[in-house]
Amino acid sequence: MLVVGDFFLDFYVLIDPEKDEVSLETGKTAFQAVDHYSSPGAAGTVVNNLTALGVGTIGALGVIGSDGFGFELRRHLEEQGVNMEHLIQCPTRLTPTYMKPLRGTREASEEQNRIDFKNWTPLPRELEDQVIEALRAEAPKYHALIVADQVDQEGLGLVTERVRSALCQLGQDHPDLIILVDSRRNIGEYRHVAIKPNEFEAGRVLGLKTAAERPEESVRALSARTQRPVFLTVGDQGQWVCAEGEVRQIPAFPVTGPIDIVGAGDSTSAGIVLGLAAGASVWDAALLGNLVASITITKLGTTGTASPAELVARYEQWAELRAQE
Repeated sequence: MLVVGDFFLDFYVLIDPEKDEVSLETGKTAFQAVDHYSSPGAAGTVVNNLTALGVGTIGALGVIGSDGFGFELRRHLEEQGVNMEHLIQCPTRLTPTYMKPLRGTREASEEQNRIDFKNWTPLPRELEDQVIEALRAEAPKYHALIVADQVDQEGLGLVTERVRSALCQLGQDHPDLIILVDSRRNIGEYRHVAIKPNEFEAGRVLGLKTAAERPEESVRALSARTQRPVFLTVGDQGQWVCAEGEVRQIPAFPVTGPIDIVGAGDSTSAGIVLGLAAGASVWDAALLGNLVASITITKLGTTGTASPAELVARYEQWAELRAQE
């Protein structure tokens, strides 16, 4: 599978509140970091999930910086065996990074205000050209593509208008190639590819506060625009899916205890595309996406992943509960 989009680094800093000091120079509290750890985020979270699920070959197509965060990100991806031939490093770009201060212990902490490192200048045209060329040459070699269009501001992330147009053209030229797009702000601009909006992203496209108000109507309208399946995620209600004019609601898997929904959408995407690439129907692929997310959201303080063994255990638990109803 080829993962295309904005590769971030999630960088966690653990702060011990018992070690707070007062700065002599400013009189303000100086927080004391006692540990740190990191993992790939955004498009990298998709990669993490695909790796944990056992995908044999994963390629990364994106642009990162030649900085320390970029070094750390590449180290993590290399450990997972990801093909980084087309993960372009550019000295004039920052490696997008979410720095997440955690106050407490690693087992019990409270996340503080996040510090974001992002690029605030447009992606240079020469980098766009490299991305588009790699996309056209490499994508047909893979069973499936997952596009993580993470950056809200138009033109500042990897998926610029030109890259988006190339993705849509790819979907039109290769209708049998599985392409799933997850986009925070531009989900309504995609054609000839499958899309996975949440209820609010879809609502913005359709002029609704939330697509959960009219889920069946919403997925039909979006699928008519894209001419491909639509996977609408609606929190604990699961997904509404439209494919070839048919609409079904795919249930979520019940979860108890505390949850952390960070990365839930990325893990859902990984499950959906894994199912489709393995030959599952769109309905079973959506169910697999829900299953993966039901596990990852229970893993606190990190963007979690799910293993095949965890999937089997959760599914069997769910099936047993349904049999008792």
